[in-house]
Amino acid sequence: MTYSAKVIAGGKIVIPAELRRELGFQTGDMLVIEREGNGLMIKTYDQVVREVQAEFKSLIKHPFTVDEFLAEKRLEAEKE
Repeated sequence: MTYSAKVIAGGKIVIPAELRRELGFQTGDMLVIEREGNGLMIKTYDQVVREVQAEFKSLIKHPFTVDEFLAEKRLEAEKE
């Protein structure tokens, strides 16, 4: 579906109500605007946080527990 929006005084963009409802945007939500070439990508702050969390999660070679971490640190301390 295609929507149109208007830039009004102060550089404010009015997002059509139907689109706000579809995307779940609420009054007061923080939005992040990313430039993509000649266009814009608008995401909620929560979406960006989830994306960053997923990116960091993908960098972990294997999940580990606190107990595993402490055991590893104890072994390192014993070697010193």
